[in-house]
Amino acid sequence: MILGIDPGLRRIGIAVADEDTWFARPLEVIDVRAVDPLARIARLAVERGVTLVVVGVAVGLSGRRGPAARSHEEFASQVRSALEVEVVEYDERLTTILAERRLRDAGASARSRKGLRDAVAAQVMLQGYLDSARRGDTRDSAT
Repeated sequence: MILGIDPGLRRIGIAVADEDTWFARPLEVIDVRAVDPLARIARLAVERGVTLVVVGVAVGLSGRRGPAARSHEEFASQVRSALEVEVVEYDERLTTILAERRLRDAGASARSRKGLRDAVAAQVMLQGYLDSARRGDTRDSAT
C-alpha cells in the first residue's frame, strides 16, 4: 500500500493507493489540533501495510521553494524518522485547486467540500506521483 500525504497547518490530507492497481483514493483528513499527526500516520502505515509514503511539497508555480515548501520538507523528514518505510517528496502545486474543482463539479456542498478537500488533494498529488513513476518520469518530483 502506498500512502499519500498533503500536509497543511490545520489539516493533513491522506490518500492511499494499492500497489496492484496504482489508483489513488482519498482516505481521511487529520485535524492537527485534535490528533498527533505523526502518531496517526504511523498507525495508518502499520494498519495498512504501507511500503511507500509520498509527501506533497508546496513548490511555487515558478518552481521556487518558499517557506511552505521548507515546512513540508521538514514534515517529510519527521515522517521519515517516525516510519520504517521509504518516504519521497513530490510536487503538490495546484492540488488543492484541482480537488476543490472536482468536488464542486461532483455537486458537493460547500460544507462537505471543506471536510473532503484535503484528502482529495492528497489523492490528486498521489495519483500524479503514481502516473509519473509509471512513465519513469521524475521531472515532477520535488526531490
